[in-house]
Amino acid sequence: MSILYLLIPLSLLLLSFAVWAFFWAVKSGQFDDLEGPAHRILFDEDDNDLTPEQRRRKRARRRERQGHEEDGPGEGRDREDAGDQNAPRR
Repeated sequence: MSILYLLIPLSLLLLSFAVWAFFWAVKSGQFDDLEGPAHRILFDEDDNDLTPEQRRRKRARRRERQGHEEDGPGEGRDREDAGDQNAPRR
């Protein structure tokens, strides 16, 4: 029975923390747009919406990323430096 003297204030403290956290979340805008992120994932950026210059940059970035993914760690320029004649040239 004496444990109630500890549990009741502890539960009130926990309740006050939960109420404070809820009001903080509302005030900071956590609940402003609940459906936007769910819909945004369905609409991918279309290449037709980009200008020709933006399309060129996007393709160049994609090629650059693919080139780096093909090379493992320490590869790439090292083939030419090592003088390996059988290594494929880019």
